[in-house]
Amino acid sequence: MQTKAQKRFCCLLAAVLLFVLCGCGTVAQQSAAAAQTDVSPAPLAVYFFDADKADAILLTTENAAVLIDCGEKGFGGTIADTLAARGIAKLDLLIVTHFDQDHVGGAAKVIGTVEIGEVLQSNCPKDSGEYKKYVRALKKAGIEPLTVRETLSFEYDGVTITIDPPLEETYAENASNNSSLIVTVTLGEQTLLFLGDAESARIAEYLAGAPVDCTLLKVPHHGGKEPMTETLLEAVRPEYAVITCSDAERESASTTAALRSCGAEIFLTRLGAVSVRCDGETIEVFYDRS
Repeated sequence: MQTKAQKRFCCLLAAVLLFVLCGCGTVAQQSAAAAQTDVSPAPLAVYFFDADKADAILLTTENAAVLIDCGEKGFGGTIADTLAARGIAKLDLLIVTHFDQDHVGGAAKVIGTVEIGEVLQSNCPKDSGEYKKYVRALKKAGIEPLTVRETLSFEYDGVTITIDPPLEETYAENASNNSSLIVTVTLGEQTLLFLGDAESARIAEYLAGAPVDCTLLKVPHHGGKEPMTETLLEAVRPEYAVITCSDAERESASTTAALRSCGAEIFLTRLGAVSVRCDGETIEVFYDRS
């Protein structure tokens, strides 16, 4: 039988052990919480807006921001609000891949709201209200856009952005779509390819050059049925594919079938905005529910 002194000693020992264990647990929990909240910015982040059947894509590095296309008329305000919420006061580049309304529609609002370093544009203007508003906004902002007629490259924080122009001044079929600028973004081992609304003629031009395997493909022309799709996928072999589409105007079943056949994981902006985080060695693609 334990004496009173022994019982008091056992109780004291149990209390000390409980304190130590609880303290260790608290430290472990605090460390885990810190690990969850201490998220450093990715060297390259890409955000595909949920813009219905339209393109609006934001690329950010540690010190730079680039916007590829601006969605439909009325979407420029959403882009401007998103930039403000992320603390982005300036776009280093605005790239207008071509002048269809679902790519240039929101540009006038963006140009009138956000400071822009340089505007790069395609060589095939359109006689449309959205294009005219875009031109007026550029003039008011004192920006002289550069029509891309030769390959250009920019580097921001180790991220290389290359813009390839169409090879023709005009095309017999689908002139606007086939005038799309093609944007290639490279960081370390990862390559992201943005094909605008390129159709057969423009895709053939690209493939005749030096196509590269890409980690992620922004599928051209909103995932519509395209005779060159399988040939394109065989050449670039994407691991991930993003299709900008809407519930009303969905992606083609033949396009998604071709993507699945080549092993690509498909993301559809009609299901939500898509985010990409890349450090040059690894890449993460996910639906952004924030």
